[in-house]
Amino acid sequence: MKLALVLPLVLTAFTGVAHADEADKVRETTKAEADAFMGRIYAGTPGDKAYACFVRRYDAEHLARHPKQKVASMKLLISAETDKEDKQLHNSFRLGFRYRHRSGDFDSSGSCGSPAVLLSQGDEVRLGCGVDCEGGGIEVALSKDNKSAIIRLEQVRVWQNNKPDDEAEQSLVAGADDKIFRLDRTDNSECASLVTDRKELAALRHK
Repeated sequence: MKLALVLPLVLTAFTGVAHADEADKVRETTKAEADAFMGRIYAGTPGDKAYACFVRRYDAEHLARHPKQKVASMKLLISAETDKEDKQLHNSFRLGFRYRHRSGDFDSSGSCGSPAVLLSQGDEVRLGCGVDCEGGGIEVALSKDNKSAIIRLEQVRVWQNNKPDDEAEQSLVAGADDKIFRLDRTDNSECASLVTDRKELAALRHK
């Protein structure tokens, strides 16, 4: 997808995630800002292809403290790949999770822009990622030590068990305890279940 199409998509999704009083802070990042933030996400210069995996499995104690939380576990894979035509670094996300009281695996995916779309909120920088066809999106920030990803969402379209058909299509909607998720950085192999392409899976396991 070309930049002219990606950027409006992500901006639309991003402003939908941000609160109304934050919407005017959405902006296209400068190359220097994007490079610095991407370096933090990927723990170094991305190069032609890079991945960052973040995972959280909520234990019984946490869930007992948050009785309204619907999500029991979550994985986030952020990817970067240089496009051969425009030579730009394209960023995307894949989100996988399991509900607390429902069976099955749920997933979502989309673009994070090229260059990345950032929201500056105080001292925090967030990466905005959107799902095609007004499917909502997520914001991704990093902890100060870069060891955790902080995901914020209002609504994001998801599919069950990798079924991209209308019957399997649903949305994860933020409730009282499902607006912010903190996931810990881990080995990329932990996010292998989010990748279906064999070549990409091989590249992920070698990063």
